[in-house]
Amino acid sequence: MTIKHHPQEATLLAYATGNLPEAFNLIIAAHVSLCDDCRAVVESCDAVGGSLLESAADVAMCAESLERTMAALDTPQAPRPPRTPGILPAPLHPYVGGDLDAVKWRPVGMGVKQAILPTSSEASARLLRIPAGVAIPDHSHEGNELTLVLQGAFADEGDHFARGDLEVADSDVTHTPVAAPGADCICLAVTDAPLTFKGWLPRVVQRFVGI
Repeated sequence: MTIKHHPQEATLLAYATGNLPEAFNLIIAAHVSLCDDCRAVVESCDAVGGSLLESAADVAMCAESLERTMAALDTPQAPRPPRTPGILPAPLHPYVGGDLDAVKWRPVGMGVKQAILPTSSEASARLLRIPAGVAIPDHSHEGNELTLVLQGAFADEGDHFARGDLEVADSDVTHTPVAAPGADCICLAVTDAPLTFKGWLPRVVQRFVGI
């Protein structure tokens, strides 16, 4: 498997240091579990962080240090397991209760199905199952959207994305993703703001499915 599209190094650093919202942490963990190159970058960040901690001078701790540490430990974080067989990467398994056959799909129209994953309110994560040849309506973004392909492929005005590829879209991107022929395209999509659809019908549907 050749992965051509990756997160930015700044995003990988934020993931390694635990500074991403849960939904974004999850999608990067899923990509890293599939991508040897990005896993190596994360491991390098971990090594540098450990070295900096070992060489740092001792400093006095504030009175709230223990409370803050315990609060951070309570914050859900997607694990970083090694690559596992199956369609869904291992970091997704706790969110759906297993692999692809455990996903509870709900129809959203045009044959497309989704499953919203339980993450913190800072951003949303959902699995999408798009039949081959079906297009997601033309849309832009109020914020950031990351889309990781888990099965099949899709193409838009910018490029072609297959298993393991991560598309990064922001408010400057307007596109119409189309699932490639063959197997249904299954993606993990993460957003920190609603999509902005151009057509009136997708905007109506959006109110009910929360995209």
